[in-house]
Amino acid sequence: MLDSLALLLEKTFLLAHFNFFSTASPKPERCAKRREEGTYYFQRGDLLEVPRTLFTHFGIYLGDNKVAHLMPDILPVLTSNKSQIQKVVTNKRLLLGVIYKYASIRVDTVEDFAYGSPILLNTMDTTLRRQPLAAEDVARRAEKLIGHIPYSLLWNNCEHFVTYCRYGTAVSLQTEQFCESLKSVIRDQRSVLLTTVIGMLSMFFLGIAPSTALPTFIIPFILWMAG
Repeated sequence: MLDSLALLLEKTFLLAHFNFFSTASPKPERCAKRREEGTYYFQRGDLLEVPRTLFTHFGIYLGDNKVAHLMPDILPVLTSNKSQIQKVVTNKRLLLGVIYKYASIRVDTVEDFAYGSPILLNTMDTTLRRQPLAAEDVARRAEKLIGHIPYSLLWNNCEHFVTYCRYGTAVSLQTEQFCESLKSVIRDQRSVLLTTVIGMLSMFFLGIAPSTALPTFIIPFILWMAG
């Protein structure tokens, strides 16, 4: 049962973080360079961006190969064992943290943060067209926030965390693009027809009941009025 729930939520979570929601326009990529000994070359206060397959993750570099980043995580709710909590967050831990709306601003190594993906460096400076705060102020803001915080997929995620630290204002381009896409769906009157057809089919196969009849009429009506 838990595996099925986790799979369903994973699809929902990834849908809400599709890369085409991440930015309004293409942005220049500035990939991190490596030193000869194999470690990344960053400066304290840098904003690190990791493009994943379907979403983008963000963090603030603190120095000494450490990154502060916001991660949904259910494990701190279930145990106080710090050694277990500090292990790399698995998909199940993350997804259940999203459901429970519980997250941690935690510190991991650059390698654990990147999870095998390339790292982009300070690209949001250009995307947001904002002057970042002093590097030491950025890092100190991140360090002060380390610990457990409430989580919201759209209103308090890892992008809100890093933009607050680096620019002084919490924003999320992924959230903005998701909301714009949602508006487009609502404004498309074909959505009304589609939800009506789905509702009628549910009544046909499941029978007429409040659980099937009410959504069949209410959802298309709301979409119609909002469109």
